[in-house]
Amino acid sequence: MLPTGQPVSGSVARFAHQVQRGFTLIELILVMALLTVVISLTAPKLSRFFHGRTLDSEARRLLALTRSGQSRAVSEGVPMDLWVDAERGEFGLAAEPSFETSDPKAVEFALDSGLKIEVVNRTVAVPTMTLDRGRQASAASTPRVVPVRGDLPAIRFLPDGSLGQTSPQKLHLTSGDGGSLWLAQARDGLNYEIRSTDK
Repeated sequence: MLPTGQPVSGSVARFAHQVQRGFTLIELILVMALLTVVISLTAPKLSRFFHGRTLDSEARRLLALTRSGQSRAVSEGVPMDLWVDAERGEFGLAAEPSFETSDPKAVEFALDSGLKIEVVNRTVAVPTMTLDRGRQASAASTPRVVPVRGDLPAIRFLPDGSLGQTSPQKLHLTSGDGGSLWLAQARDGLNYEIRSTDK
């Protein structure tokens, strides 16, 4: 009933009921303060979680590039080089220049900020082969290898699907918070795999 004695309509009664259910300013401030405390407590853990995800996704991208290089080497019949520039934090895949002067499918990637890459167990190719005890092969009979990026270390995929002898044994990815992953040659020596330890 209204003060004039007239009956209250249904819509006015609903409106009066909704006004009573609203939030007060103090309740909103308390909820905002509670959210601020929760976010400030969980932010460092979330940051570490996302850094770990970045390291994992970068290792998976590098592994996928090794598979792509091996596949291209077999399908195109051309050696492929996956080069690594640890100082600049870059890596890429391209056909070996001695077979293809330009590679339209060449790709380059930059590491995510906060990550570092290191080439471990880099092997050096022996320039000459011994035919027998008294003679050595001439330089003309040994295959000429022209690296894609000068003297940068590279994983070399041969047209038969195998890894070149000069391919590094391991690549080590590290993040600023101490996380690390290894991209290492598999035990059979035919491809690479991701490992959480050096072994």
